[in-house]
Parts: sequence; structure tokens; C-alpha cells
Amino acid sequence: MDQAYGVALLRSARRDPSVVRLEGVHALKHALRFGASVTAIATPDRDQLQRLLADLAPDVVLPVEVIEVDADTWRDLVGRELPSPALAVAHRPDVPALPTPDVPGRLVVLEHPRHLGNLGAVVRVAAAAGAAGVCVVGDADPWHPTAVRAGAGLQFALPACGRVDVLPEIERPLVALDPDGDDLDVAGLPPDAAVLLGTERGGLSPDLLARAVGRVRIPMRPGVSSLNLATAAAVVMYA
Repeated sequence: MDQAYGVALLRSARRDPSVVRLEGVHALKHALRFGASVTAIATPDRDQLQRLLADLAPDVVLPVEVIEVDADTWRDLVGRELPSPALAVAHRPDVPALPTPDVPGRLVVLEHPRHLGNLGAVVRVAAAAGAAGVCVVGDADPWHPTAVRAGAGLQFALPACGRVDVLPEIERPLVALDPDGDDLDVAGLPPDAAVLLGTERGGLSPDLLARAVGRVRIPMRPGVSSLNLATAAAVVMYA
């Protein structure tokens, strides 16, 4: 690939909603494992990147030639320090925000998450647990570069990963994570449940809470008021 063209692709990805920025080796390797169409890869050190890929992902075959850029170009492209020397761009897949009812696994529904890093961490947990998908109610985009980096590129591993303004009617039992619910180890969860998680501070909105057919809580030691969003999702998904 022509270097100037590849650099232009990577730079334009910051403002192009049809593509996804993959920051770091983990995001790149998972995206490729789960079928991402990667169109450009850059690094300031090709030899180091190749060693990392050989150690961490020997199964991954790069679809395009890696562009090695100078330090100034790299700083301009990444804008911040990355955990490993890889930056790539891929086509954003045309996946639904919600899975169809026949997709197995539980669906994670996040209402107005405030932190893209936590959102990405939930995606990582959901992918590992074999979830049907992650749906965001609100403005936060699960395909934002920060969320993709925190999710290690595992947005590509889920049947559905997107956002809606309002959660529509779905053919799954809605179960809310709520401090006033039954203990999770007592109540259990249907295998096809849509699990509703709100913010750490405010919880779920009254409207979404009212739609739930069940409420569960994670038993915690007295005095401990809440868990990190991704930690709570992990507990629920592996219940």
C-alpha cells in the first residue's frame, strides 16, 4: 500500500463513522480473528510489531502491508500514547443494535453509560461470556475508538453491538440490576434475558426499571454501595 494513502486513511478515521480505529495490538488481533475488514495498519516500529504479533497472535494473518511511519507522523496519528505500537482502520460492520430473538445468550443493555472505557470493558466481558450482544441506550457509541481499545476490539466478536435512543419492545425478558431486587444467587436469570444496567450513581431510569419483569441485585458486604459497571456486568453474565 502507498504510505501516503495509508496515512490518509488512518487520519480520516477520526471523523468517518463508517470505519473503526483499532488502537493497539490486542484490538487489532481480535478484530482480525473475528472477521474485521482491515484496510490500513501503521506502526513506528515494524519489527517490534511483528514480534508482538508472533508472540500474542501467531494465528493472525495481516491482510495488508504494515506502514512504518516516523515519530512525528506517529504522534500526529495517535494523539496519545498507545499500549502497543499498532494503529489500524477497519470497515465498521453492519451489525444491529439488538440481536434477533433466536440469537443465544443474554443481552447486556447499558443505559446512559458515562465512561467509554467502562463501556468497552463491558463489551470485553460480554464477548468472553458468549453474550448475544451489548446495546447502549443513549449517546455513547460502543464503536468509539476509546471503547474499542478498552474492549480489545471484541466488538467484532458480538452478534449485535450498537446504540438506540430508546429501548424498543424486544422478545426477551427484561431483568434489571437493582439494589432493591432479589439476590442474584437466589433469583437466577433466564438464559435469554436482557439484563439492564444503569449508572453507578443513579442506577436505571424509572421508565426502564418499570419495564423489567424481574429485579436482581449483587449481594455485597454492608457498607459497600456499588461496583464498577464492567465488574457488575461480569458478575451477572457469569451467574
